[in-house]
Amino acid sequence: MKGKAKRWLGLGALLVVAGFAGLNALAFNHAQTMLHFSDGGPRTTTLEQHGLLARLTVLLAGVNMPRPGSHRRPSDLAADCRVLPVPGTSGITLASWYCNRGGETPLVILFHGYSAEKTSLLGEAMAFLDLGTSVMLVDFRGSGGSSESYTTVGVHEAEDVAAAVRYAGRRLSHSSVFVFGRSMGAAAILRAIHAHDIQPDGVILEAVFDTLLNTVRHRFRAMQVPAFPSAELLVFWGGWQWGFDGFAHNPSAYAASVHCPTLLMHGERDPRVCLTEARRVFDAIAGTKEFVTFERSGHESYLSNHASQWRNAVERFIERESHPRPGTPSD
Repeated sequence: MKGKAKRWLGLGALLVVAGFAGLNALAFNHAQTMLHFSDGGPRTTTLEQHGLLARLTVLLAGVNMPRPGSHRRPSDLAADCRVLPVPGTSGITLASWYCNRGGETPLVILFHGYSAEKTSLLGEAMAFLDLGTSVMLVDFRGSGGSSESYTTVGVHEAEDVAAAVRYAGRRLSHSSVFVFGRSMGAAAILRAIHAHDIQPDGVILEAVFDTLLNTVRHRFRAMQVPAFPSAELLVFWGGWQWGFDGFAHNPSAYAASVHCPTLLMHGERDPRVCLTEARRVFDAIAGTKEFVTFERSGHESYLSNHASQWRNAVERFIERESHPRPGTPSD
């Protein structure tokens, strides 16, 4: 009996080790496919909208995320909008569109979310132009007209934010510089302020997650898949592949370095980032701040669903925090 019990224990231990190795292999593959854009094929859509078989297929094979691109042109934003290449770090070139409304106007630099590109914020850019600002729409590395074919969910994209803000400060003449970011773009802004010491005149954030681990957990739960230990393994292997600690990619920690005025906006029905998590980021911000919620919005464009509320909040913030250039009359 003792020999039989030992064999069963050995078999059980072998199954546990094999299962853990299998989970790691799946997590490594998922991190690879989520952080490296493919050359084409159908994009993996929101998995919670599909049946069990489709979700299992993706869990086993990984997602397909084609490199984000668009056929839109600068003239789709404004007739005088022009392409403006921005030098990034390590030889990376960032593509941007620039609409100059004059040196006396504030400049708003817009940064998109994960697996998107600059034209996903075309509506917001148009709204800022309507409010009398100049705008600069930026493609992160790996997206749109920029170089590379990967993403790090805001870690290395923080370098792109810093490069764009510094370029604007050196080469573009405006009364104030604001940065706007959605989701990953918001996280990249907070990290850029924390790690790269940029100092914009104001920050506008939408749908920002508090920690990378929490937002990955929400994605697993949305698929009705146990988050533990899958989320932890995915964060670990994603960071390992790109040389960073994914467990330390926490906008709620970066926020303590933000001393400039901040407008943080969040949808009350966001399945990717709970309202309490967005509030955690807001509470950590050191400077003057305002928190605006949108009652019927999820992880999406608030301008599309709540145009008046969004415009009113943003217009108040821009007017309050803009600084006239020296020698320019102010009201």
